Amino acid sequence: MNKAMLVHGDGAMLQTAVLQDGRAVEFFMESVQQDGLVGNLYKGRVVNVLPGMQAAFVDIGLAKNAFLYIDELLHPAAARQADKPSIAELARPGQELLVQVIKEPIGGKGARVTTHYSLPGRWLVYMPGADYVGVSKKIASESERARLRGIGEGFRRSGEGVIMRTVAAGESEESLQADLAQLRRQWEEVERRAREARPAEPVMLEAGLMRRVFRDSYAAGMEVLVDDRTRFAEAQQLLRELAPGSERQLRLYDRELERKPLFDRFGVTAQLQAAFATRIWLPSGGYLVWEQTEALTVIDVNTGKFTGSSGLEDTVFHTNMEAAREISRLLRLRDVGGIVVVDFIDMEEGANRERVRQELEKASREDRSKCQIHGWTRLGLLEITRRKARRSVGAQLFPLCGCCGGSGRRAPEKRRDDSTK
Repeated sequence: MNKAMLVHGDGAMLQTAVLQDGRAVEFFMESVQQDGLVGNLYKGRVVNVLPGMQAAFVDIGLAKNAFLYIDELLHPAAARQADKPSIAELARPGQELLVQVIKEPIGGKGARVTTHYSLPGRWLVYMPGADYVGVSKKIASESERARLRGIGEGFRRSGEGVIMRTVAAGESEESLQADLAQLRRQWEEVERRAREARPAEPVMLEAGLMRRVFRDSYAAGMEVLVDDRTRFAEAQQLLRELAPGSERQLRLYDRELERKPLFDRFGVTAQLQAAFATRIWLPSGGYLVWEQTEALTVIDVNTGKFTGSSGLEDTVFHTNMEAAREISRLLRLRDVGGIVVVDFIDMEEGANRERVRQELEKASREDRSKCQIHGWTRLGLLEITRRKARRSVGAQLFPLCGCCGGSGRRAPEKRRDDSTK
């Protein structure tokens, strides 16, 4: 499988795309002046406690107060219990808390925060108060999972938690220990700053987009092309730090020599325009209709121009299988979150419905965000949930029309009233 990463720097805006066999599977963009909030740690102050909602609002210095649910305040083990105390017993107005942003403000909602802190490294995630070892479910080998779990149990301290990331598979114990040691030092610095910080002040800011993408998406052997000299130097430093010896995979893309922008040269611009459209065509001639609200995404599958050659059931099944793979890619590329409902074309055979579900589940294993396939409803719709922490890149890349507000409809013209003449 051929993978590549493209980094496009354009003044204050940074855009990155991850390609798999020439097709874009991930896309990120971020303004230099407005970094993301997810992962940031703040010295917060409780403003209001709502026992009826089992939640509190916390001032972290943003325009809207952050939302803290009781499960994010209890110890992870206690949060799993059915019988929970009232949040009024755990938080009070004026109380100071160290909180971490787990979801950015979206729409009219404020950020969501937690006291279950986590610091991501190259190979593992460090959780100072979790008290368990986890291994990425995407590591298929049971022997490798057992090895990583044993390493984690061996070097974690009492009360600490670690999660072995997918990229930890095959890594040496020395590399994993070095990663943990660096994250421990980072946490000690967080604790020191938290003691000195005033309420609503940031204590630690998450890494910028470049570091996050290299940390989370770079894989051994992946070709990296950067079209900005300043970003190229930053990429060199990141590869030396995160993947020593991989610098040879990095190349500076000369826009003037190539006579084409980087994203145009690899077809990313056209792919993004197609991926964020309402109607998305499949290679066979079928198509998807994609409608999105704030919390729900609805996808309709149609055969379109595809007529098949060996019967209706085979034509429908082929279209649905193709759609399942494309939907998984687009969920990642568009970074869709919340509830997703897919209206696949009706199939008569139960075995075909199960194969479509399995195909979508298989394709979703490549997704770094938690994506769950819940199965078919009584009405024959397939339900999916996908975790989302950041605001949609689509809204930044393709803002809503100022005339119709995204409805695609024009307001009716006012009729002239001749009787007033």
